[in-house]
Amino acid sequence: MDHLWAPWRLSYVTQPDASKPKAAGCFICRSAAEVNDRENLVIHRSELGIVIANRFPYNNGHLLVAPLAHKSALSEMTTAETLDTQNLLKNMIELIEKTMNAEGFNVGLNLGKVAGAGLPGHLHWHIVPRWNGDTNFMPVLTDTKVIVQSLDSLWETLTKQMGK
Repeated sequence: MDHLWAPWRLSYVTQPDASKPKAAGCFICRSAAEVNDRENLVIHRSELGIVIANRFPYNNGHLLVAPLAHKSALSEMTTAETLDTQNLLKNMIELIEKTMNAEGFNVGLNLGKVAGAGLPGHLHWHIVPRWNGDTNFMPVLTDTKVIVQSLDSLWETLTKQMGK
């Protein structure tokens, strides 16, 4: 039997049941307020936004782009915040194309809990890089997703290109 090691997923699978109260606070706001970008997987900061590697990625290189301000609706964003987050999306897609040779992307925003937002209080867009053949039998047979790069290695690769 082969073993697939994915130690970064441990905190996800050991989280308390969804019916139990979750820890207070917003991880995006905490990441924005703290200075340890590596520990918080902060890839880039702009004047009004932040880019964070997703701790529970759908695919290698999965990033979150969010405004710094804790806002839950698009109508709450200023024009400057909207422009900044869209520029971050564009720049991160270009960075991933350059550094990881991604062949396509899924980019999405889940608005509200019923739409699948895991953090409905803070707007954030998902950038999920895609490659031809990146899906396989593992999720179907074993409910397991194979991620080929550690989060630490992803952080190193992208921040190096950003000049950090």
